[in-house]
Amino acid sequence: MELVVDFANTHVDRFGRVERFGDAAGLSAWLAEHGFAEAASDATEADAASARELRDAVITLLLSHSDDSEVSEQTRDETEDFLRRTALRYPLVAVANHDGADLAPAHDGLPGAFGSVFAAVTKLGLKGSWSRLKACRNRGCHFAFLDRTRNASGAYCSGTCSSQVAMRKYRQRRRATS
Repeated sequence: MELVVDFANTHVDRFGRVERFGDAAGLSAWLAEHGFAEAASDATEADAASARELRDAVITLLLSHSDDSEVSEQTRDETEDFLRRTALRYPLVAVANHDGADLAPAHDGLPGAFGSVFAAVTKLGLKGSWSRLKACRNRGCHFAFLDRTRNASGAYCSGTCSSQVAMRKYRQRRRATS
């Protein structure tokens, strides 16, 4: 789960986080930090663009887990279709040993790094945890987080974001009655 959260939380936001996949150097640094040294040495500008597309698709699905009103059913379906097509470029293989079975990327390098993200998502789905991984519904945040609420109703990454949304709605209601 940590890999998926770290991958999703590479985007710029209004709270000071910077775009980690803005260029090849940023992507290389992120890959190296996450144990993909071979992929880090070969990253290109096109790879950074692919990483941003993949990340944005993952965030869209995480927003749908949060029941974000801006993610329509059509958007979700288009995102899922994009991820299916993209996953074909980063295939996974089953690895069985005496301890059990696992999924691993079929390739090394950047395809292996992106394949590892798909493997992590798949493992979360098989464990039943994928729907609990969400993105904050606060505009300008969209920070990925694990919803630890008992009834899986979490929609915001923090009390700060929840308060900002509540205040924004309050002000809209006040303006509507004025």
